[in-house]
Amino acid sequence: MKVTVEKNEKLANMIFGTIYPLYLNRLVKNGRTKEELDQVIKWFTGFDQDTLQGLIDQKASYRTFFKKAKIHRNAHMIKGVVCGYRIEEIEDEFALYKQCRQMDKLIDELAKGRKMEKILRQEKK
Repeated sequence: MKVTVEKNEKLANMIFGTIYPLYLNRLVKNGRTKEELDQVIKWFTGFDQDTLQGLIDQKASYRTFFKKAKIHRNAHMIKGVVCGYRIEEIEDEFALYKQCRQMDKLIDELAKGRKMEKILRQEKK
């Protein structure tokens, strides 16, 4: 599928704090924890716990959420299909959409029981 300007804008205006509980519910049903969810999000965004919670409490949009983030240098290693989109094929002009899908991919992997060491990508030495 192709990302459109409309889809990108719709996602950019969604409130992260309303989606976070949906992520959490899905993970808890699959035997994972809030701490693991937060660990994955913090790894990806560079946020500390207070900043993450503050953005949830402030009802920050995804646009604000990702604008404040310092995306992990290994984010380029997050590949695959999520929500019908192949992450590595999302155009650069839709960086926000790509970042959101990368985070979704990490959360999907967590829900599917993948080990944390694999989710938090590391460069091979």
